[in-house]
Amino acid sequence: MFKSGFVNIVGNPNVGKSTLMNLLVGERISIATFKAQTTRHRIMGILNTPDMQICFSDTPGVLKPNYKLQEQMLQFSESALVDADVLLYVTDMVETPDKNSDFLEKVARLRVPILVLINKIDLSNQQALEQTVALWHEALPQAEIFPISALHRFNVDNVLQRIRELLPDHPAYFDKDQWTDKPARFFVTEIMREKILLYYDKEIPYSCEVVVEQFRETDRNIRISTVIYVERDSQKGIIIGHQGVALKRVSTEARKALEKFFGKSIYLDVFVKVDKDWRNSDRSLRLYGYDQRE
Repeated sequence: MFKSGFVNIVGNPNVGKSTLMNLLVGERISIATFKAQTTRHRIMGILNTPDMQICFSDTPGVLKPNYKLQEQMLQFSESALVDADVLLYVTDMVETPDKNSDFLEKVARLRVPILVLINKIDLSNQQALEQTVALWHEALPQAEIFPISALHRFNVDNVLQRIRELLPDHPAYFDKDQWTDKPARFFVTEIMREKILLYYDKEIPYSCEVVVEQFRETDRNIRISTVIYVERDSQKGIIIGHQGVALKRVSTEARKALEKFFGKSIYLDVFVKVDKDWRNSDRSLRLYGYDQRE
């Protein structure tokens, strides 16, 4: 019998959700950096086998919102509690169950199988792990607990096997050659944001949004025009850098990554514009794809 279902990944920022998602799907779908709040959207990655289709969803890290963008990010995370056939709650060896108790209470009320994945166990010891497992058993007594290391792929295959066992019997939801629900333009913005996260410090990456204004594909190449929006003129200067050096570096690294991702030559134009306080603007958030009503 064919199995198919939705396996949603939730948890606090910077616990390794995106790294785990990419491992489980076998494709580099979610950007993963050492910085928190890397993921802003709910991103689906689809794993297809001859007898199974798993629709994984990576979600933004759960946090208490400080501005409207973070409110939308939290809604993406909470929406993953509504339609899951199996929920993966990812934590690590540092945080405790009381870090985000409001969200955890919603998880505790679910009637679907919950797997708590304690990540980064390679950074700890057996005694600390046993104490952490006990804390999570108390917080979510109905959940199954899997100590893992996504970085070293420890115990990830066992998690995947358990998901396979828990999936409902159901026909595939998507075509067997489909591996995500996002269009090509989305991955352009994500790869650009990844480079911004890697090459700029402090608040700058979080103040940036990338928009694809042109995406023209032929058999041999893709011509892409993008705009990096920032909130203030001073941020625009930092993104561009002295004599444009900083922007050129980011553009070059993004182009290389895009060529690897699409397997084609990329012609990439990057512009920088100011959209004042866009993270608190309903209009801008709708325009940039964060309004879930759209």
